[in-house]
Amino acid sequence: MDYIFMDLDGTITDSREGITKCFQYALHHFGIEVMDLSELEQFIGPPLEQSFREGFGFDKDTAARAVQLYRERYVPIGLYENTVYPGMEEALQRLKEAGKVLIVATSKPEHMAVKVLEHFHLDGYFDDICGASTDHVRSSKEAVIRYAMEKHDITDKSDVLMVGDRKFDVEGAKACGLKCMGVLYGFGDREELEAANADYIAETVEDMAQQIVYM
Repeated sequence: MDYIFMDLDGTITDSREGITKCFQYALHHFGIEVMDLSELEQFIGPPLEQSFREGFGFDKDTAARAVQLYRERYVPIGLYENTVYPGMEEALQRLKEAGKVLIVATSKPEHMAVKVLEHFHLDGYFDDICGASTDHVRSSKEAVIRYAMEKHDITDKSDVLMVGDRKFDVEGAKACGLKCMGVLYGFGDREELEAANADYIAETVEDMAQQIVYM
């Protein structure tokens, strides 16, 4: 497989602190107090509006307002409450040396994904950074993957692997006819990824790179 599509949150960086604190901040404005931030980790991965609607029963307008509040904290603060997984830069270097085309495919707004990767000086390892559009036309993982494939004129689906930590990555890949590797060092667990029919499972960053190099 020559094209490797990679999720961002939970796959390249550990963004739990920033994301959960921004959820907490937004929910506070609606009288919902969540003191244990680990309870909010389940919402890392899917589009924000989807998480507010399905997780808290918000209607469309309320969810949209919640997303605004989330980003009110995320843009200046939460985006940087983030760390790169140990060994990730070495793994990306190894994949590039193996001739892989690395493309980020994230449900995070594209311009924010660019900021994160530039902040950690990882943007140079990627041939492209594809994310959600600000108009919500492209927000699901499936839509982002299709966008990345069309942008790079990829027609051979057997030449692409999606790598992510949640079932949303697997489901998005399957909807596009791609294989997916689930990683266990992120926010999903083996049960979730296997239930979504991940084709491969990697336990560590090093394991992820090792398996991909030989594909």
